[in-house]
Amino acid sequence: MEGDPGYCCGIALVLYTCGTRDRYGSLGHPCGRACDALKKAGIGFEIKTVGGYGLLPWTRRGKRDAIRELSGQQSVPVLVLGDGSVVAGSGEIVRWAKTASASAAGG
Repeated sequence: MEGDPGYCCGIALVLYTCGTRDRYGSLGHPCGRACDALKKAGIGFEIKTVGGYGLLPWTRRGKRDAIRELSGQQSVPVLVLGDGSVVAGSGEIVRWAKTASASAAGG
């Protein structure tokens, strides 16, 4: 989809989240906030969930190795762009989505 910031070379973006996926963004949950920002910007993405929860560190043990390889940390959300680069953390993903949306709109 040429021109769609959610695609690069035909590859969709991937957002890694905890089990809440795209819920509770309005309540401030980081994974939900990231999903809401991408949706609001009209950016296509795929959600992949990882095990464990941020407030319960023992639940993450051995379940977030892929996230650590991608971003150097265990926390989600993590957005992997079509070119393989990574945007980690809800605040950074929200900023990226706003910038990508503005770029796609020509502004």
